[in-house]
Amino acid sequence: MNKQEQLNLIKEDFINCQNVLLAIGDETRQSILLVLMGTDCQTGLRVGEITEQTHLSRPAVSHHLKILRDAGVILMRKEGTKNFYYIDVRTKLGLLKTLVLDIEEFMQNFY
Repeated sequence: MNKQEQLNLIKEDFINCQNVLLAIGDETRQSILLVLMGTDCQTGLRVGEITEQTHLSRPAVSHHLKILRDAGVILMRKEGTKNFYYIDVRTKLGLLKTLVLDIEEFMQNFY
């Protein structure tokens, strides 16, 4: 792959990552992600549990969880009327890995 082809690939990676980058760029959402990373991935946490650990209001947590869900960064599992939020490695966070790997390859090939 030549230099321009690799740059086009990286440009495409950036476009694919835009929503994820916007979602995880917020400090509040980063704190929510850290809380979710500290739990069992399959179990997840409810809004109230996240509220306790982040000291944010329930509406604030719900708002930020919606943004993270819409960006595909976190997933939600329903159990009756309860919603559990969790991170799964197969979410769109994997797009970031692709972006970084493509940039690393470009840097190795052309610098």
